[in-house]
Amino acid sequence: MSKFSKLGLRRAAGAVAIASAAVVGLAGMGAGDAAAGKLANGYKKASGIDGESIQTWRTGEFALPAPSVANNGAGRSAVVSGVYQAKASKGVSGNLAVKLLVGCQVDITGLSGSIGAGIDITGGMNASGALSIPLSPGQVAVVDVTDKDLADNGQAAIQLSQFEISVQQCGGFASARTITKVIGAKGYSTDDGTVSGEGSLIQSTLYGQPFSLN
Repeated sequence: MSKFSKLGLRRAAGAVAIASAAVVGLAGMGAGDAAAGKLANGYKKASGIDGESIQTWRTGEFALPAPSVANNGAGRSAVVSGVYQAKASKGVSGNLAVKLLVGCQVDITGLSGSIGAGIDITGGMNASGALSIPLSPGQVAVVDVTDKDLADNGQAAIQLSQFEISVQQCGGFASARTITKVIGAKGYSTDDGTVSGEGSLIQSTLYGQPFSLN
């Protein structure tokens, strides 16, 4: 089997990515597509060239819009719950991460800027708390929530329980969706800020159903 070492593919640790409303990430997040209440389950299987595989599940996801406590007309909020699981084939190890894709859909040409995110969660399998995102109109952000390495049996699970998402500085319609991302390989390691292992490096992303932020 071939060995690999990928620089720059660090395990998720609170990084924030941002782009303008022109990016494809906003597609499918319109008011007509967003939903509240019970959201659809999801499943994905990714395979490597040497027969390795990683399966990802999203189950029991539920989201409810909630009035922003700021009550200033420029804040949107919702709470989300769900279970996110990964299972790798024998000998494959890796990392399971849950992220959020959040957008404020008011198109302002030439918008520029940056954002930061504050996260307050409890570790382990269960994550509860709040995420506040200063997001200007016309912007979309991918924000890390939490992650967990696969256990020796190749499995991992993360459960969000009434996790609050709050978007500030957004005067228009806002929506969000979860992202379940898994990366793995035989001999997976993230030592010294690099990802290394043997055989195929598998990366798989499972997108959740969009939901509204009130």
